[in-house]
Amino acid sequence: MNAFWQLYRRLKPYKNLPAEEQAERKQALESQFGQLCEPVEGFAALNQVLEKFQQQKGKMLLVLDRPVTSMHNNHTEGQIREYAKRRKISGSTRSEKGRIARDTFTSLKKTCQKLGVSFWDYLLDRLKGQWDIPPLTEVLYQRVQQPTAL
Repeated sequence: MNAFWQLYRRLKPYKNLPAEEQAERKQALESQFGQLCEPVEGFAALNQVLEKFQQQKGKMLLVLDRPVTSMHNNHTEGQIREYAKRRKISGSTRSEKGRIARDTFTSLKKTCQKLGVSFWDYLLDRLKGQWDIPPLTEVLYQRVQQPTAL
């Protein structure tokens, strides 16, 4: 198990290396992953897991081809935390329409937060029919088009 964590600790700084150094280290990291997935004599259940790891190598080492890829799912887990808290407190919703409304507004709120748009201002803008705030798809598109600072 420790060897997997060692690989993880080697993958983390890989993301920030210049392209030339990434090319040099990629093969070594892939090789280290391959060694971790080699079968262990006398451990059939472990070998099945290791075989599945090997089959998922492309996904598990995606960071080697796309360094901007997150290496954990903490951010994603945080996104659904609000859903879980509301469900736990309220005991969920009474109807399917209620669930859809809750999910829609929570998603809208999260999207506004990510884009730096005030959720309440956005709602009021739409409810009053002002349309002073552009649609969130336009805000997102504008953000994508902006060059990032190095």
